[in-house]
Amino acid sequence: MAWLTLLVAGLLEIVWAFAMNHSEGFTRLWPTVATVIAMLASVGLLSWSTRSLPIGTAYTVWTGIGSIGTFTVGIIFLDEPAHPSRVIAAALIVGGLLLMRASTPA
Repeated sequence: MAWLTLLVAGLLEIVWAFAMNHSEGFTRLWPTVATVIAMLASVGLLSWSTRSLPIGTAYTVWTGIGSIGTFTVGIIFLDEPAHPSRVIAAALIVGGLLLMRASTPA
């Protein structure tokens, strides 16, 4: 259950990053509200997952999900570049996340 909670926390990190981008420096109300709610929920779920998972593992996976997800959202929805070197860097992060998961006791 901790891994599922951590996954949702990471997905919420993507939500808040996307909403923050649309808040235009926190000058637009609803994207700002969405950012704050998603941030609080994401950190809360991260905290809950650390009851069962080591903090180093949980934090690394949480930020990794957020990083890769936000990178992907940026390419798909925000017309950010998908240069091969950026994609390779993202793949290395994914590899690190998989290794972190595989080396952490359930």
